Amino acid sequence: MNDHSTTLSSKLTRKKCIQKIREDAHIESTSTSTSASASGKSTLAKELNVIDLSALGIAAIVGAGIFSTIGNAAFNGGPAIIFLFIFTALACGPAALCYAEFASRIPVAGSAYTYTYATLGELLAWIIGWNLLMEYSIGNIAVAISWSDYFTGLLSGYGINFPEYLSLDYLSAMRASTTIENLLREGKTLIELQKNSDLATTLFAYSAWIKAPTLFGVRIICDLPALFITVIVTALVFVGIKESKRASNVMVFLKLMIIFLVIVVGSYYINPANWSPFAPNGAVGVFKGVSAVFFAYIGFDAISTTAEECKNPSRDLPRGMIISLSVCTVLYIIVALVLTGVANYKTLQVGDPLAFIFGPLGLNLPWVSGIVAIGAIIAMTTVLLVFQLGQPRIWMAMGRDGLLPPIFASVHPKFKTPWFSTIVTGLVVAIPSLFMNLTEVTDLTSIGTLFAFVLVCGGILFLPPHQDSDGNKSKKIFTVPYINSRWIIPLALITIALVLIYLNPESSKNFFSLNSTSIDRVPYYIFILFATVVAVLCFIKNLSLIPILGLLSCSYLMTELGVTNWIRFLIWLLVGFIIYFLYSIKHSKLNK
Repeated sequence: MNDHSTTLSSKLTRKKCIQKIREDAHIESTSTSTSASASGKSTLAKELNVIDLSALGIAAIVGAGIFSTIGNAAFNGGPAIIFLFIFTALACGPAALCYAEFASRIPVAGSAYTYTYATLGELLAWIIGWNLLMEYSIGNIAVAISWSDYFTGLLSGYGINFPEYLSLDYLSAMRASTTIENLLREGKTLIELQKNSDLATTLFAYSAWIKAPTLFGVRIICDLPALFITVIVTALVFVGIKESKRASNVMVFLKLMIIFLVIVVGSYYINPANWSPFAPNGAVGVFKGVSAVFFAYIGFDAISTTAEECKNPSRDLPRGMIISLSVCTVLYIIVALVLTGVANYKTLQVGDPLAFIFGPLGLNLPWVSGIVAIGAIIAMTTVLLVFQLGQPRIWMAMGRDGLLPPIFASVHPKFKTPWFSTIVTGLVVAIPSLFMNLTEVTDLTSIGTLFAFVLVCGGILFLPPHQDSDGNKSKKIFTVPYINSRWIIPLALITIALVLIYLNPESSKNFFSLNSTSIDRVPYYIFILFATVVAVLCFIKNLSLIPILGLLSCSYLMTELGVTNWIRFLIWLLVGFIIYFLYSIKHSKLNK
């Protein structure tokens, strides 16, 4: 029995599957740093080293989370949100190690889709690929809209007023119009409404509605800056990986320097009294921001999509993932301590908390606040770049396997990029960001990503041992360290259950009671059953501890996202199944 309990899998079948995936990508099995081009087909250009990969990971992780959503997380959890970042890193850590082994052993574009294809089969791979497309597309739409808000805000700070109706989506303006007009009918006046700070955003959207020009009776309202940045980034990604990595490296350097400035200047003004109480709303408040924080941590997933463009993927991909996750966790913790030390956590429920603490209502250091605003724009751009880089490579991998039309797998002969997939990705993000408001779907993006992490962690348990030509374990391939989970997982779960019962006995009494909120607990009940089955398998099969930890922690985080997001997630899966059975299964290479 090997480290990952090979009794769970057929070694020969999975070895052949892995070899077939590598051949389809024109990657020689005897070398992890060269691509076979004997077929005459265009292949992706190999340009990335460990520094580039680490920068791409940091580019994706240090974005909206540290410049925006950290404020709401601090408002709910107080200074104790540092434990949320630590927990999230620990939850992502095992998943990152599993990604690292897959990336080392199967250095092929496609991320979790490819890894699932090699270990768990085509149907589950399609589900993951479909979910990743949702994750990247919806996530980037939200990032593009957020970039637009920061950009127009920066312009207004310099006295440049961008037209409201060209910096807002149609739906928000229409809703604002309905809200304000209802208030006016109730006898309120615009002057009275303008004195209400809670209506500032609504009044801005209402102004866009009434000022917008009309064409054939339809008001022209769209978010042009969101379209602009998406087109620019997509064009950069289309031109080549070398140009993309250079832009990413420069922007990441600037972003880190700005964050370093925030930490140094902010540390001087820290008032330790603001750290008391440290956890004002307890664990519930701390974990209330889990979806937004986790959304910021998924950058290492995007790194794995660039496997075929790495000079030495087996060595550099694992290092890049672990370095970026470690660096970003430290940055988030330090920034959270500075943020909650400079200002009381109750004042941080704002969209731009770092700029806020240095603004007129904070330390009143406008020069720092202006630099932070620039940093936020750079951060949003890097996130957009990395995910616009990653998504086309997933489309490409699915096209190779026949699950999407073959044109998705085509590589540009000059630029060495998946040209058609890149264009489609640009359109999928640019058009909705122009007209729609999708900032409410962060949870939906997170649930799809967590599901991908669950399958990647589970897939590691099905991998056959990697051996060299002499039958010995290869030292060139990164593998997840094996620790027997036979006793650890069952005892840990029992201990956690007993502690929870002791701390909250009333909740345990009502665990199986039926009431109006029972439906909201269904995901949690499913997790309890799933964790019990996993614990039994650990005891019987001696499964590897680290993948199991990733499996359980990511599964638990999924239960925290609410039943509404589970329903949306299942609807998205249903659409994916329809496409799979109408097209993909008929054109799959497995059926030819």
